[in-house]
Amino acid sequence: MKNLMNWNRCKKEFIRKLEPDLERVESIKKNAFLRLKRARSTNFNSENVSLIVDDYYEVIKELLVAYLLKNGLRSKNHQCLISYFAKENPNLEGEAILISQMSFFRNRLEYYGEKVPVEFYKQRKEDFEHLVDVLLKLVK
Repeated sequence: MKNLMNWNRCKKEFIRKLEPDLERVESIKKNAFLRLKRARSTNFNSENVSLIVDDYYEVIKELLVAYLLKNGLRSKNHQCLISYFAKENPNLEGEAILISQMSFFRNRLEYYGEKVPVEFYKQRKEDFEHLVDVLLKLVK
């Protein structure tokens, strides 16, 4: 899948193996739920759309961290989280692409102060929720 970091590069440079840490997985899930609750309860408007998308991205990113930990891996960067998800779930290519898009918008917000396009949120909000559901199933 183009635009994702190469998994072999990830393994070599950014991934390390460790013992699966199910206690930490549960802790990460609890924190992700708190952020998810905030994202869901925030009344959407053009001023706060970027913060809502950022919250959804952080929930998804943390669930990806938990997914790797459950499988005895730790990543030093977000891109390898997405690459691992794509490698392990080739039938979820669209979901991996969406996570990558969210990462792009989140980075533009964090590093350049660019707002997330309102249309992106409106068109993809249900997909964000679907991604959360998919990841929760993977970390059970």
